[in-house]
Amino acid sequence: MRMTKNMCNSEGQLDDAQFSKPMPWIGIYIATASLLCLISMSADLIKGIKTRKLWFPCKYFCLNATSLTIIAVSLKLSVDLNTPMPHRHDQLAKLASSALICTIMANSMPSLGVTPNNETMLNVLAMAILVVTMIVNICIQFGTGVIYEFWIEHGVIMFLMVILLMIMISSALCLPKMKHYMELKYKVNEDALREESKQKRHEYNKVTDKLRDELMKFWMMAHTSGPQFLLGRSVSCTASGAFCVLSTLTLLEAMLRSYLMSWSVKFCAGESDYKWSIILILIVQVAAVGVGTIAPAFRWFAAVKYRCPNVRERSRKRIFQVEGYWTDSLVVFRESPISFRIGNRWFRKLAHDVKLIMLCFCIKLQMGMVRVCKAAQFVSIYPMLWILGFCEFFKNWKSKFGGIDSGLGTGRKQDLKRFILHLEGEEELVEVMMKHNCDATAHWIEQGEKKQPKLVIELLEQKCSMLHGFKGVGEFDCDQILPLHGVEPPYNWSLPIVTLASIIVALPNMEKCLVKILISTVNEALPYVKFIENNIDKEGKLIKLRKTSEIVWHGADLYGKWLDVDLYKLSLQNKTPKETLETLAEFAKTRYEKYKSKYYLVCIKVSPSAWPIKVLASNAMYRISKTILLLNQDVVKDNNTSQRLFEVVIVMIADILGACLTNLPHVISVKGLHCAIEEREDSVREAVYVLGKTMKIIEMLEKRAFPKVDCCRGTNIEDWRLMLKQNMFSCPSVLSSLEENDICIVPPKLRDICLDID
Repeated sequence: MRMTKNMCNSEGQLDDAQFSKPMPWIGIYIATASLLCLISMSADLIKGIKTRKLWFPCKYFCLNATSLTIIAVSLKLSVDLNTPMPHRHDQLAKLASSALICTIMANSMPSLGVTPNNETMLNVLAMAILVVTMIVNICIQFGTGVIYEFWIEHGVIMFLMVILLMIMISSALCLPKMKHYMELKYKVNEDALREESKQKRHEYNKVTDKLRDELMKFWMMAHTSGPQFLLGRSVSCTASGAFCVLSTLTLLEAMLRSYLMSWSVKFCAGESDYKWSIILILIVQVAAVGVGTIAPAFRWFAAVKYRCPNVRERSRKRIFQVEGYWTDSLVVFRESPISFRIGNRWFRKLAHDVKLIMLCFCIKLQMGMVRVCKAAQFVSIYPMLWILGFCEFFKNWKSKFGGIDSGLGTGRKQDLKRFILHLEGEEELVEVMMKHNCDATAHWIEQGEKKQPKLVIELLEQKCSMLHGFKGVGEFDCDQILPLHGVEPPYNWSLPIVTLASIIVALPNMEKCLVKILISTVNEALPYVKFIENNIDKEGKLIKLRKTSEIVWHGADLYGKWLDVDLYKLSLQNKTPKETLETLAEFAKTRYEKYKSKYYLVCIKVSPSAWPIKVLASNAMYRISKTILLLNQDVVKDNNTSQRLFEVVIVMIADILGACLTNLPHVISVKGLHCAIEEREDSVREAVYVLGKTMKIIEMLEKRAFPKVDCCRGTNIEDWRLMLKQNMFSCPSVLSSLEENDICIVPPKLRDICLDID
């Protein structure tokens, strides 16, 4: 009753004056959603320029549930049926909202290749529902008079909406077959490359040279078969760029006519319920249309430019030929029986005939859309021929007078044509793709060389016993230590490194500078250890151990704690390294028993490598502390200094790290071979980047360690420990390899690094 009173005035009539009060805030909501679209498209634009990919792949502005929700909010003006829009800004905002959806569809076209096939079709279906809803609502607004100006512009943009939507559906339908063909070609070329690499492995003087050549070929295969690049260079994506430019020009024409030719348009007096927020919406959406058109326009211009040299050599019939992969999925679906069972034979036959008629129509429509895209590209080529002809004439004229040497640097690029994967009808793009992508690996290697791990390199050069087979790998855990449990969990590479580093942090009377340098070195080394572990442990057996290492080091690095033990406080409480190690071992044993009893049912059901994190961390700390106490009894009794023990432990860390990094050539070589086609390009690029960063380390290990180590067997730390137990390496222990007076002194170079850390 009270609600009815509030809604009615004194005369009993509905009082709707309050209904429009929130509209400016809704306008801000729309502007914010449009701004998010603008930022995402700008981020992709900047990343494309930065990575020199002027076909602009989509990373931030991809079609998914989140982006579709934001897009729906930003397009609210187009589906708003009853809010009056009398002024110039209101009518232009309606048109800008319609143009924005064209920009969004054209801009996000390559992102169809990122998602799995079933998700791609769902996202395209959601976009289709949104576009159809917009078109229906705009037509309703024509009838009601909400949109009373720019009818022709709205009609053009709605037509372009339909074309772009059909192009998007067409691309989504052919994408699975395109991926399938590229996957087959990649496997064939990969096998051939592996065989060729085995035959030519003796022709390389350095491992890094072999890796560089392999990665250059793998990069070319991964890049040219990438789903985003497949769509980015396809006729459908390039034609969508042309239609996107048309929609933007239509909006620009309406704005120029509205402001510069005001006599040609008539607007009503009054104000929209959105009030001042409508101007904000107009500014943001026009900016989003402008920025979002850049990437599709570049794809269009690039495709036209690349195909110009070959257009005269191809017959018109061949130009408009529809390749098989455009319709293969529909043909297979047409020839397959209906998936659901119909009991009556006559109805079953009728359903099959209806399916045949519908799919034949869809195939014809698909072929028609492909020809429309090819026609848009073909029409665009002839104006570009004049422009390119003029540029070529100017270039030749300038070179004639000594301005440009057109042949400069052409002889130093490798012939990688057979590693460029292409579809039927893309033969003329092979030369272009080779020209524009063969130096990508050199660029990323160069970028990686600028960020070499200097502290890791210095640690390996000064402390690692690689000439003696990394003896520290076999000495951080001794079999003479009685196990806390009948079954001992294995180690991964990173857990002993972070545990040994935590012990160093807890040592008494240590120079702060040495501890800071150690922490910085471990922080610098762990990403490479993680890179190796993630690629070696494909089956995921050591996931819990890797997680344990991350959590242990997170606490030691940021808070100076091992689990709940304050390492810095412990270093102040104990006077000798022996007391510290005994305390750590006791703490670890106590926590092991506590956590083991707590997680008893879990521990007996799973393998030791999958035990809970705190159990694994406690076991590692107990065994490593006890091992150091057992093998270095003379050192730990020293009441005056911890420097001697620090030297022993730092050699162990260096040896474990060095042995781990011997896997780099193998891991870099196989990186990206077993990942999905959507991830392969990024995976190979990461391998190239890591090669640039670790090239000096690999060369160092090649000179000193590779001749003495069977690196093909040493894929994980347990293999190394087994080799050392079998006396595959005859070398002195870490302690005996140190000179009597070999106390760790901070070199001047490291002191400078320490000051930088401070």
